[in-house]
This record gives sequence, structure tokens and C-alpha cells, in this order.
Amino acid sequence: MSEGMLVALLSLLGTLAGTFGGILVSNKLVNYRLQQLEIKVDKHNSVIDRMYCAEKRLDVFNEQLKAVDSRMDTLEFNEN
Repeated sequence: MSEGMLVALLSLLGTLAGTFGGILVSNKLVNYRLQQLEIKVDKHNSVIDRMYCAEKRLDVFNEQLKAVDSRMDTLEFNEN
């Protein structure tokens, strides 16, 4: 085998190793970033769920407040 062929084969092996190594590192980075994004989305969804429950409770409190105001108006009207 000539020196040129040996150099070409070693260059090919080095190129392949570098390419696959870069692909693996890039893939690990993408997976890490996806995991972090999923964590952020889970936190966001948790906030949305809590806000929905809080808004439902506020609606109930507002209805109760209206009922109390109505009763107070009735009591004030009856006093006069």
C-alpha cells in the first residue's frame, strides 16, 4: 500500500470519527434543551391550571357577594 493511500484512509477515518462525534454531541445538546423546555412547559401548564381554579373560586365568591349585598339591601329596606 502506498503512502498516499495510507494517508487517505487515515484522513477518511479521522473525518468519519469527527463527524460522528459532532453528531453525538449535538444530539445530546438538543435532548438536554428539549428536556429543559419540557420542564418549563410543565411549570407553565401548572400555572394555567392554578389560575383556572382561582378564577372559578372568584366567580363563586362574586356570586356569594351579590347574594349578601341583596340580603343587606332587603334588610335595609325592611328597616325603613
